[in-house]
Amino acid sequence: MELPKSGIPKDELFETLRARKVQDANWRAGRTWSLIYPAGEDVDDVLVEANRLYVFENALNPFKFPSLRQMEDEVVAMTASLLHGPAVAGGAITSGGTESILMAVKVARERARVERGITKPELLAPHSAHPAFAKAAHYLGLKHVQIPLRNDFRADVDAARGLITDQTALVVGSAPGYPHGVIDPIEELAGIAEERGVPFHTDACVGGFMLPFLEKLGYKIPLFDFRIPGVSSISADVHKYGYATKGASIITHRSAETMHKHQLFLYEEWPGGLYGSFAMAGARPAAPIAAAWSVMNYLGWDGYLRLSKQAMETTLRLWEGIEAIAGLKIWSNPDATLLAFGSNSLDIMAIGDVMDQRGWHLDRQKNPDALHMMVTPNHEKVIDEFLSDLRFAAENHGESEGKDARYS
Repeated sequence: MELPKSGIPKDELFETLRARKVQDANWRAGRTWSLIYPAGEDVDDVLVEANRLYVFENALNPFKFPSLRQMEDEVVAMTASLLHGPAVAGGAITSGGTESILMAVKVARERARVERGITKPELLAPHSAHPAFAKAAHYLGLKHVQIPLRNDFRADVDAARGLITDQTALVVGSAPGYPHGVIDPIEELAGIAEERGVPFHTDACVGGFMLPFLEKLGYKIPLFDFRIPGVSSISADVHKYGYATKGASIITHRSAETMHKHQLFLYEEWPGGLYGSFAMAGARPAAPIAAAWSVMNYLGWDGYLRLSKQAMETTLRLWEGIEAIAGLKIWSNPDATLLAFGSNSLDIMAIGDVMDQRGWHLDRQKNPDALHMMVTPNHEKVIDEFLSDLRFAAENHGESEGKDARYS
């Protein structure tokens, strides 16, 4: 395709966009189980207006747009408070969990070099940790060492103790891990790291805006945040269970001083004047910052408690319903709103194909083979329909049209 010689009229342009959009997953109807986190039409309205107000601004220079700097500071402060950060905690908004993780690994690498003289740093993360850690190790020149999992899909603490070395720059745990929805033994892992003088990062990209509210609601949530002395940084995505639009994540550090020393990039050896950035990006869209600030203030504790309660109760109903279908089982004992289910007797991937044919979008996983779900409040309205279709798929998956159906 080449750039058109003459511009396309606006009506025709948006007619094309709408036509193309028809083929996308129908997340509003609750048919998707990842990627989008709907919280209701009222929240949608808040997000649309926040994005509209800040669609053109550039967060590269907060001195030109002080409202963005103020909103970012307040979002970081509110997030640090949720995670029981001390008064000296600091952080920044990034484009997503991957960038937050990149920043955490970058800070750890710099600390290892400056504080311990490490020139061949290692990153120690569970086998179930998000691929962003492997990406960070690849980009930033660390050796990626994986901690094996126990039978309950949590990181093996004893194995981690044997894998940490004098070259370890960062130890990682997930709260919860994406594949199985379980929280790693953060207290034990962070304790091992602290004994060796190594920073520890909790990846709460999924759980950062869910676990604090589940704990408040009375669910038994293992400690994962700054209440654990060895935790030095935490990532938490506002665009997941914080219900902001993409892309807004927070990287928080126990000490703002550490962030300023090792995360901030400053450069002035060029004609353009002083250049500074706390993240990978230079120019940054302002809309995600405004959306994060708006949705957090709009919902408040009461709103997040309501949505967390709804999402967790929906998860438990789905959990019970899935295990009531002959041959299906939840692979782990999830701590929050993620489910991975499979079978010892049925072809779970063929079951997934049938679910695809019925308009559901479930992610595939391996070791063990599983279908994966991230449950939101929006899924409450489709519980019965989903379980009915899943029961049909379990009973009739031998008649699936084949593996290619998942891409239809």
